Amino acid sequence: MFRNLEAEQHRKGLTNAGVAQLLNISRVTYETKKKTGKFTRSEIVILLRFFECKFEYLFATDNSPTPTNKVG
Repeated sequence: MFRNLEAEQHRKGLTNAGVAQLLNISRVTYETKKKTGKFTRSEIVILLRFFECKFEYLFATDNSPTPTNKVG
C-alpha cells in the first residue's frame, strides 16, 4: 500500500470512490491499483497534479525511505 497516497487522499477528504471518479475508473479498480501499484502513466500524472506531490513521495512504499519533498 502507498501510505502517502492514502494520507493525501484523506487530507483532501476523498473516499476511494472519489479518487476513482477523478481517474475515471471504478472504485474496485482503484482499490486494486492501490494494492498492486499497477497505475497507468496517465493515472499517475493525474494523481501527482491533483495532490501536488512528487512521484517519490506519493508512491513511497512501506519498504522505501520516507521522502518529505512535496511540491509547492
